[in-house]
Amino acid sequence: MKLKLASSATGEYQIRVPAVSKRERLDLFLTSRIANVTRTKVQKAIEQGFVLVNGRKVKSSYRIAPNDEIRITLPAPPAPEAKPENIPLNIVYEDDDLIVVNKPAGMVTHPAYGNYSGTLVNALLYHTSSLSTGGDILRPGIVHRLDKDTSGLLVVAKNDYAHAFLADQFARRTIDREYWAVVWGAFATPKGEIEAEIGRSVRDRKKMAVIPGGKSAVTEYTVLETFSAEVGLTLLRLHLRTGRTHQIRVHLSHIGHPVFGDPAYGGRRIAWGSVDRKRKEQVQELLGIMRRQALHAKTLGFIHPATKQYLHFDSELPEDFQSLLERLRALRSSINQL
Repeated sequence: MKLKLASSATGEYQIRVPAVSKRERLDLFLTSRIANVTRTKVQKAIEQGFVLVNGRKVKSSYRIAPNDEIRITLPAPPAPEAKPENIPLNIVYEDDDLIVVNKPAGMVTHPAYGNYSGTLVNALLYHTSSLSTGGDILRPGIVHRLDKDTSGLLVVAKNDYAHAFLADQFARRTIDREYWAVVWGAFATPKGEIEAEIGRSVRDRKKMAVIPGGKSAVTEYTVLETFSAEVGLTLLRLHLRTGRTHQIRVHLSHIGHPVFGDPAYGGRRIAWGSVDRKRKEQVQELLGIMRRQALHAKTLGFIHPATKQYLHFDSELPEDFQSLLERLRALRSSINQL
């Protein structure tokens, strides 16, 4: 398990070697504990004197000892600049102040480590020269985001005033956002609310989790359709009262109803009902249809920054989501005819 590092905006890290650590090489120890860094980069930092052990310079071959204090300063690379790319966009609405786009599954919202091209921002930059700056050269226009494999509606700001106006609505939680999801299991009541604090997982820093002391998060759900007798799945409509990272996926997994197809939070294995051969075959067929999490941001509503009028948008379910529902309904129909 990687250590939790104390870091600053300048790329400085401090690590105290655990008392139970084996005496491994310094470069190997640091490479295994600092995210997104190579052994070569660590070795170069050690050679250049950017790594101090107990206040002194050492070599990469230095064998760490329990309770060693290590300070690392990794020079930050120059930030890449997002570049326009001719990528088709499904634009639902556009005017001088904003764009509402229906993002497909598989598209990252904005450039970040490991994804500097092929993102929604790259497509937007090709489409228009008018996007808010927002203070981040990799996120022009981006007021909020959707996970890579979550499809659906996003609003993009075309100037800084619109950006601030929309961001304020998100901060005050007055934006209307409705998601549809297919999830594991049956629900005892047709409506419910999940209230649980969310923070970074201590086991896997790439994931979020329900943890004490996390940020408050509330998700409301309504059962739209049940397929419990077939393969143990339910179609939900979800409303976000907060907007935490991975909120819907984390909350539903936390209560034992992970989003179907979600590889990060338990949605690609049978999470409800029997595991006999026939059931396994059915589930594998359905996972072949839905190769990502079955989660779609279906509706979006907000006050327009210029006209101050309320705008509401609704989107059709993407093809894979529709195909999943059609197959589930066919299974239900065949069972009902027996």
